[in-house]
Amino acid sequence: MKRIVYVAFTLWASLTYAEIQFTRVTDEAGVQFRHFNGATGVKHLPETMGGGAAFFDYNNDDLPDLYFVNGAPLTESTTNVQPTNRLYRNSGDGTFTDVTELTGVGNTEYGIGCCVADYDNDGNRDLFVTNFGHNALYHNKGDGSFNDVTHAAGIIDEPCFSTGCAFADYNNDGWLDLVVVNYVLTDLETAPDCSQNGIAAYCRPEDFAPAPDVLYQNNGDGSFTDVTQIAGLIALGRGLGAIWTDVNNDGWVDLYIANDREPNFLYRNNGDGTFTELGELHGIARNEHGDAESSMGIDTADYDNDGDFDVILTHYQAETNTLYQNDGNGVFWDVTAQSRLSEPTLLPLAWGTGFVDIDNDGWLDLFFANGHLHDNIEALEEIGVYQQQNQLFHNQQNGTYADISDTSGGGMRIEKSSRGAIFGDYDNDGDLDILVTNIADTPDLLRNDTPPVHHWLRINLVGSFNNNFSVGTLHRKGSNRDGLGAKVTLQIGDMHLLREVKSGASYLSQNSHQLLIGLGTAEQVDRLIVHWQSGVRDEMENVQCNQQLTIQEGDGIITRKP
Repeated sequence: MKRIVYVAFTLWASLTYAEIQFTRVTDEAGVQFRHFNGATGVKHLPETMGGGAAFFDYNNDDLPDLYFVNGAPLTESTTNVQPTNRLYRNSGDGTFTDVTELTGVGNTEYGIGCCVADYDNDGNRDLFVTNFGHNALYHNKGDGSFNDVTHAAGIIDEPCFSTGCAFADYNNDGWLDLVVVNYVLTDLETAPDCSQNGIAAYCRPEDFAPAPDVLYQNNGDGSFTDVTQIAGLIALGRGLGAIWTDVNNDGWVDLYIANDREPNFLYRNNGDGTFTELGELHGIARNEHGDAESSMGIDTADYDNDGDFDVILTHYQAETNTLYQNDGNGVFWDVTAQSRLSEPTLLPLAWGTGFVDIDNDGWLDLFFANGHLHDNIEALEEIGVYQQQNQLFHNQQNGTYADISDTSGGGMRIEKSSRGAIFGDYDNDGDLDILVTNIADTPDLLRNDTPPVHHWLRINLVGSFNNNFSVGTLHRKGSNRDGLGAKVTLQIGDMHLLREVKSGASYLSQNSHQLLIGLGTAEQVDRLIVHWQSGVRDEMENVQCNQQLTIQEGDGIITRKP
């Protein structure tokens, strides 16, 4: 296991962090969504799962909009109003406007999660929704509306219990492919009665057979082909989360799948269109005790600023959330105890998560969305509560985290049964805000009101898909327009930061594609390099802080905004 020496004092990052404060502004922002899970007391498993959410700029105005995934009646109708997914347009003044009907994305299946990407490279981000039922792919027409192209695109036309999803260009051809994670095989009519001592209860995941996941290859003509078997994604698991990231820095994105009550999967990309599952071999299938845990949410990032991507997983009550440190070669070590995350994450049941620099000090903090699965847990067990407080951990810059949940404002002291968590600067004030979804409840939009004592840089990446580049002796097509899979490195004095743009993360959700990077007290970035999937490198020097940049592959910075 590698050893990391942390600098005790730096010139560019303050040792003391600002008084981090979050304020709930859901109502003031005009967000009137309420999640519906269809619960009738019969205890159907899908009632416990959703729903995800997304920060994504659907209309290209540089403002992150909000999409919510909703449930539906599972048996007979239990509501007079048909629940639908909802899209809220960011008005640019701290408020949102419901544009669901105008945009045509009000899916009425039993919604679970979502992910976002510009799969056809036309400059407009598209939307994929996972359902307990038929999944849906919405193509962004670029005029403020979407078309449902699920069938035309070749997405499997049969009901599934789909959960996580994520886009990525796994074969480096410039077109974004799609993985869809499926949970279990279940039929509501034949599902077992899992009551405990005469008290109604939800079944365990192991009461159902695992469902196979699906990998879709983008054909480049608006359609996809199921290549699951050819690519070697054949392991069976009860999957919930999926994320693409290059764990071994070989230029090919790998796939990590978080499974519930089973070993997690790490599919190493072989670079020839196939994958090899190496979770056990690389130390990331189980925790340090050899236990397969109930993995829910997932994120990857370089939390220790050592130049590789680490992994965080959220878990069930009586299981800690698990932090895996990358040794630089794609082998992982469970450092949960060393990072001081074990004890404070043992009792909560966690779902959504994210590595996020809350105070812009250049070190990635951790957020966990908590809430129990059983709405009657108090009757089933002596420990555990249904509505729980979410948790925020501040990165101490020495490999450890400190729980600051109770001191981070009223927004962090809310108690609900939370699920998804997404991050984005919705009010464009230079710090990251949080949106938390809650089961059968209203969401919590948490505005970051932390005093702005640190600097930042906001980056939009634009791949030059239609261009051809010479990379060494090779001729390469440009990268996907969203810049997914690109790595951004920033040198600030002796410190190096690494960031990337991802599709799908947290729990069933999607973060903003904009990168908001904290710089501490540094007023400029000495060197900024974008490593595109095509192999192209764009390098910029002496980049000033507190501005928004658009960086285009092969051209460098093309626009700046304060």
